[in-house]
Amino acid sequence: MKKQIKKAVIPAAGLGTRFLPATKAMPKEMLPIVDKPTIQYIVEEAVNSGIEDIIIVTGRSKRAIEDHFDKNYELEINLRERSKNDLYEIVEGLTNLVEIHYIRQKEALGLGHAIWCARKFIGDEPFAVLLGDMVIDSEVPCLKQMMDLYHHHQNSIIAVEAVDWDDVSKYGVIDGVAIGERLDLIHNLIEKPQSTPPSNLAIIGRYILDPRIFEILAQIEPGVGGEIQLTDALQTLAREQDLLAYRYEGTLYDVGSKFGFLKATVEFAMKNEELNKDFGLYLTQVKDKYLQNHWKLPVG
Repeated sequence: MKKQIKKAVIPAAGLGTRFLPATKAMPKEMLPIVDKPTIQYIVEEAVNSGIEDIIIVTGRSKRAIEDHFDKNYELEINLRERSKNDLYEIVEGLTNLVEIHYIRQKEALGLGHAIWCARKFIGDEPFAVLLGDMVIDSEVPCLKQMMDLYHHHQNSIIAVEAVDWDDVSKYGVIDGVAIGERLDLIHNLIEKPQSTPPSNLAIIGRYILDPRIFEILAQIEPGVGGEIQLTDALQTLAREQDLLAYRYEGTLYDVGSKFGFLKATVEFAMKNEELNKDFGLYLTQVKDKYLQNHWKLPVG
């Protein structure tokens, strides 16, 4: 019988230092893109892919994430009494999206350790990992694409994207061989290569993993910064079993960076029917009034 992916891990324990001082008291995962916090886009991708249970690995000062997906009786009553039914349905619907569980990563020991913290929740079954600072806009959810592929191959899968060669040193990349139109068999993974990168296929924060990864993570020695590196564990997994790289279809926004966050905000606003007309006009005005004056860009 083929195994199914029913559970997902969302690591959300990072400090978000790139967004200080905004993230001093607010989790970076709660920064809004238009009208939704970042982590809601990630949870919705998992739900729309068929995930039934999610565990969010949190850290200190992340209570706002739990509150966002929890019941808020006072707010719901207030909205109903004021006949704001559309807003009530949005707020009430958050609590019924999916079964969400939480576990605290007590020490900041890296992504690999954060995933290892979810081992008892996952048990002995394959599972998905979605990084909370990578939002992907696609017709078919990225994770759903990967789950369909897993159903056929029954192997661990990493989502990758071809990036500019000049930017390769910013990412973990794969060394592999193409075995299909969008599929590669991974031989090795290199974290932020500084010279002679084997490819420009960057790891972008979506994984389907065999539970064997937990045993490997438990044995991995701390790497850069004293952290347990997921990439190190994946290198071991690739030596033991087939590990696939999938070049997904969609648009990636690295909302863990200020530029990526701004790009996501602008493009999701342009997709919003309530905003796109006025916002599009405003962007045109910005270009004509500000950019031309400061950077001498052509109008039109």
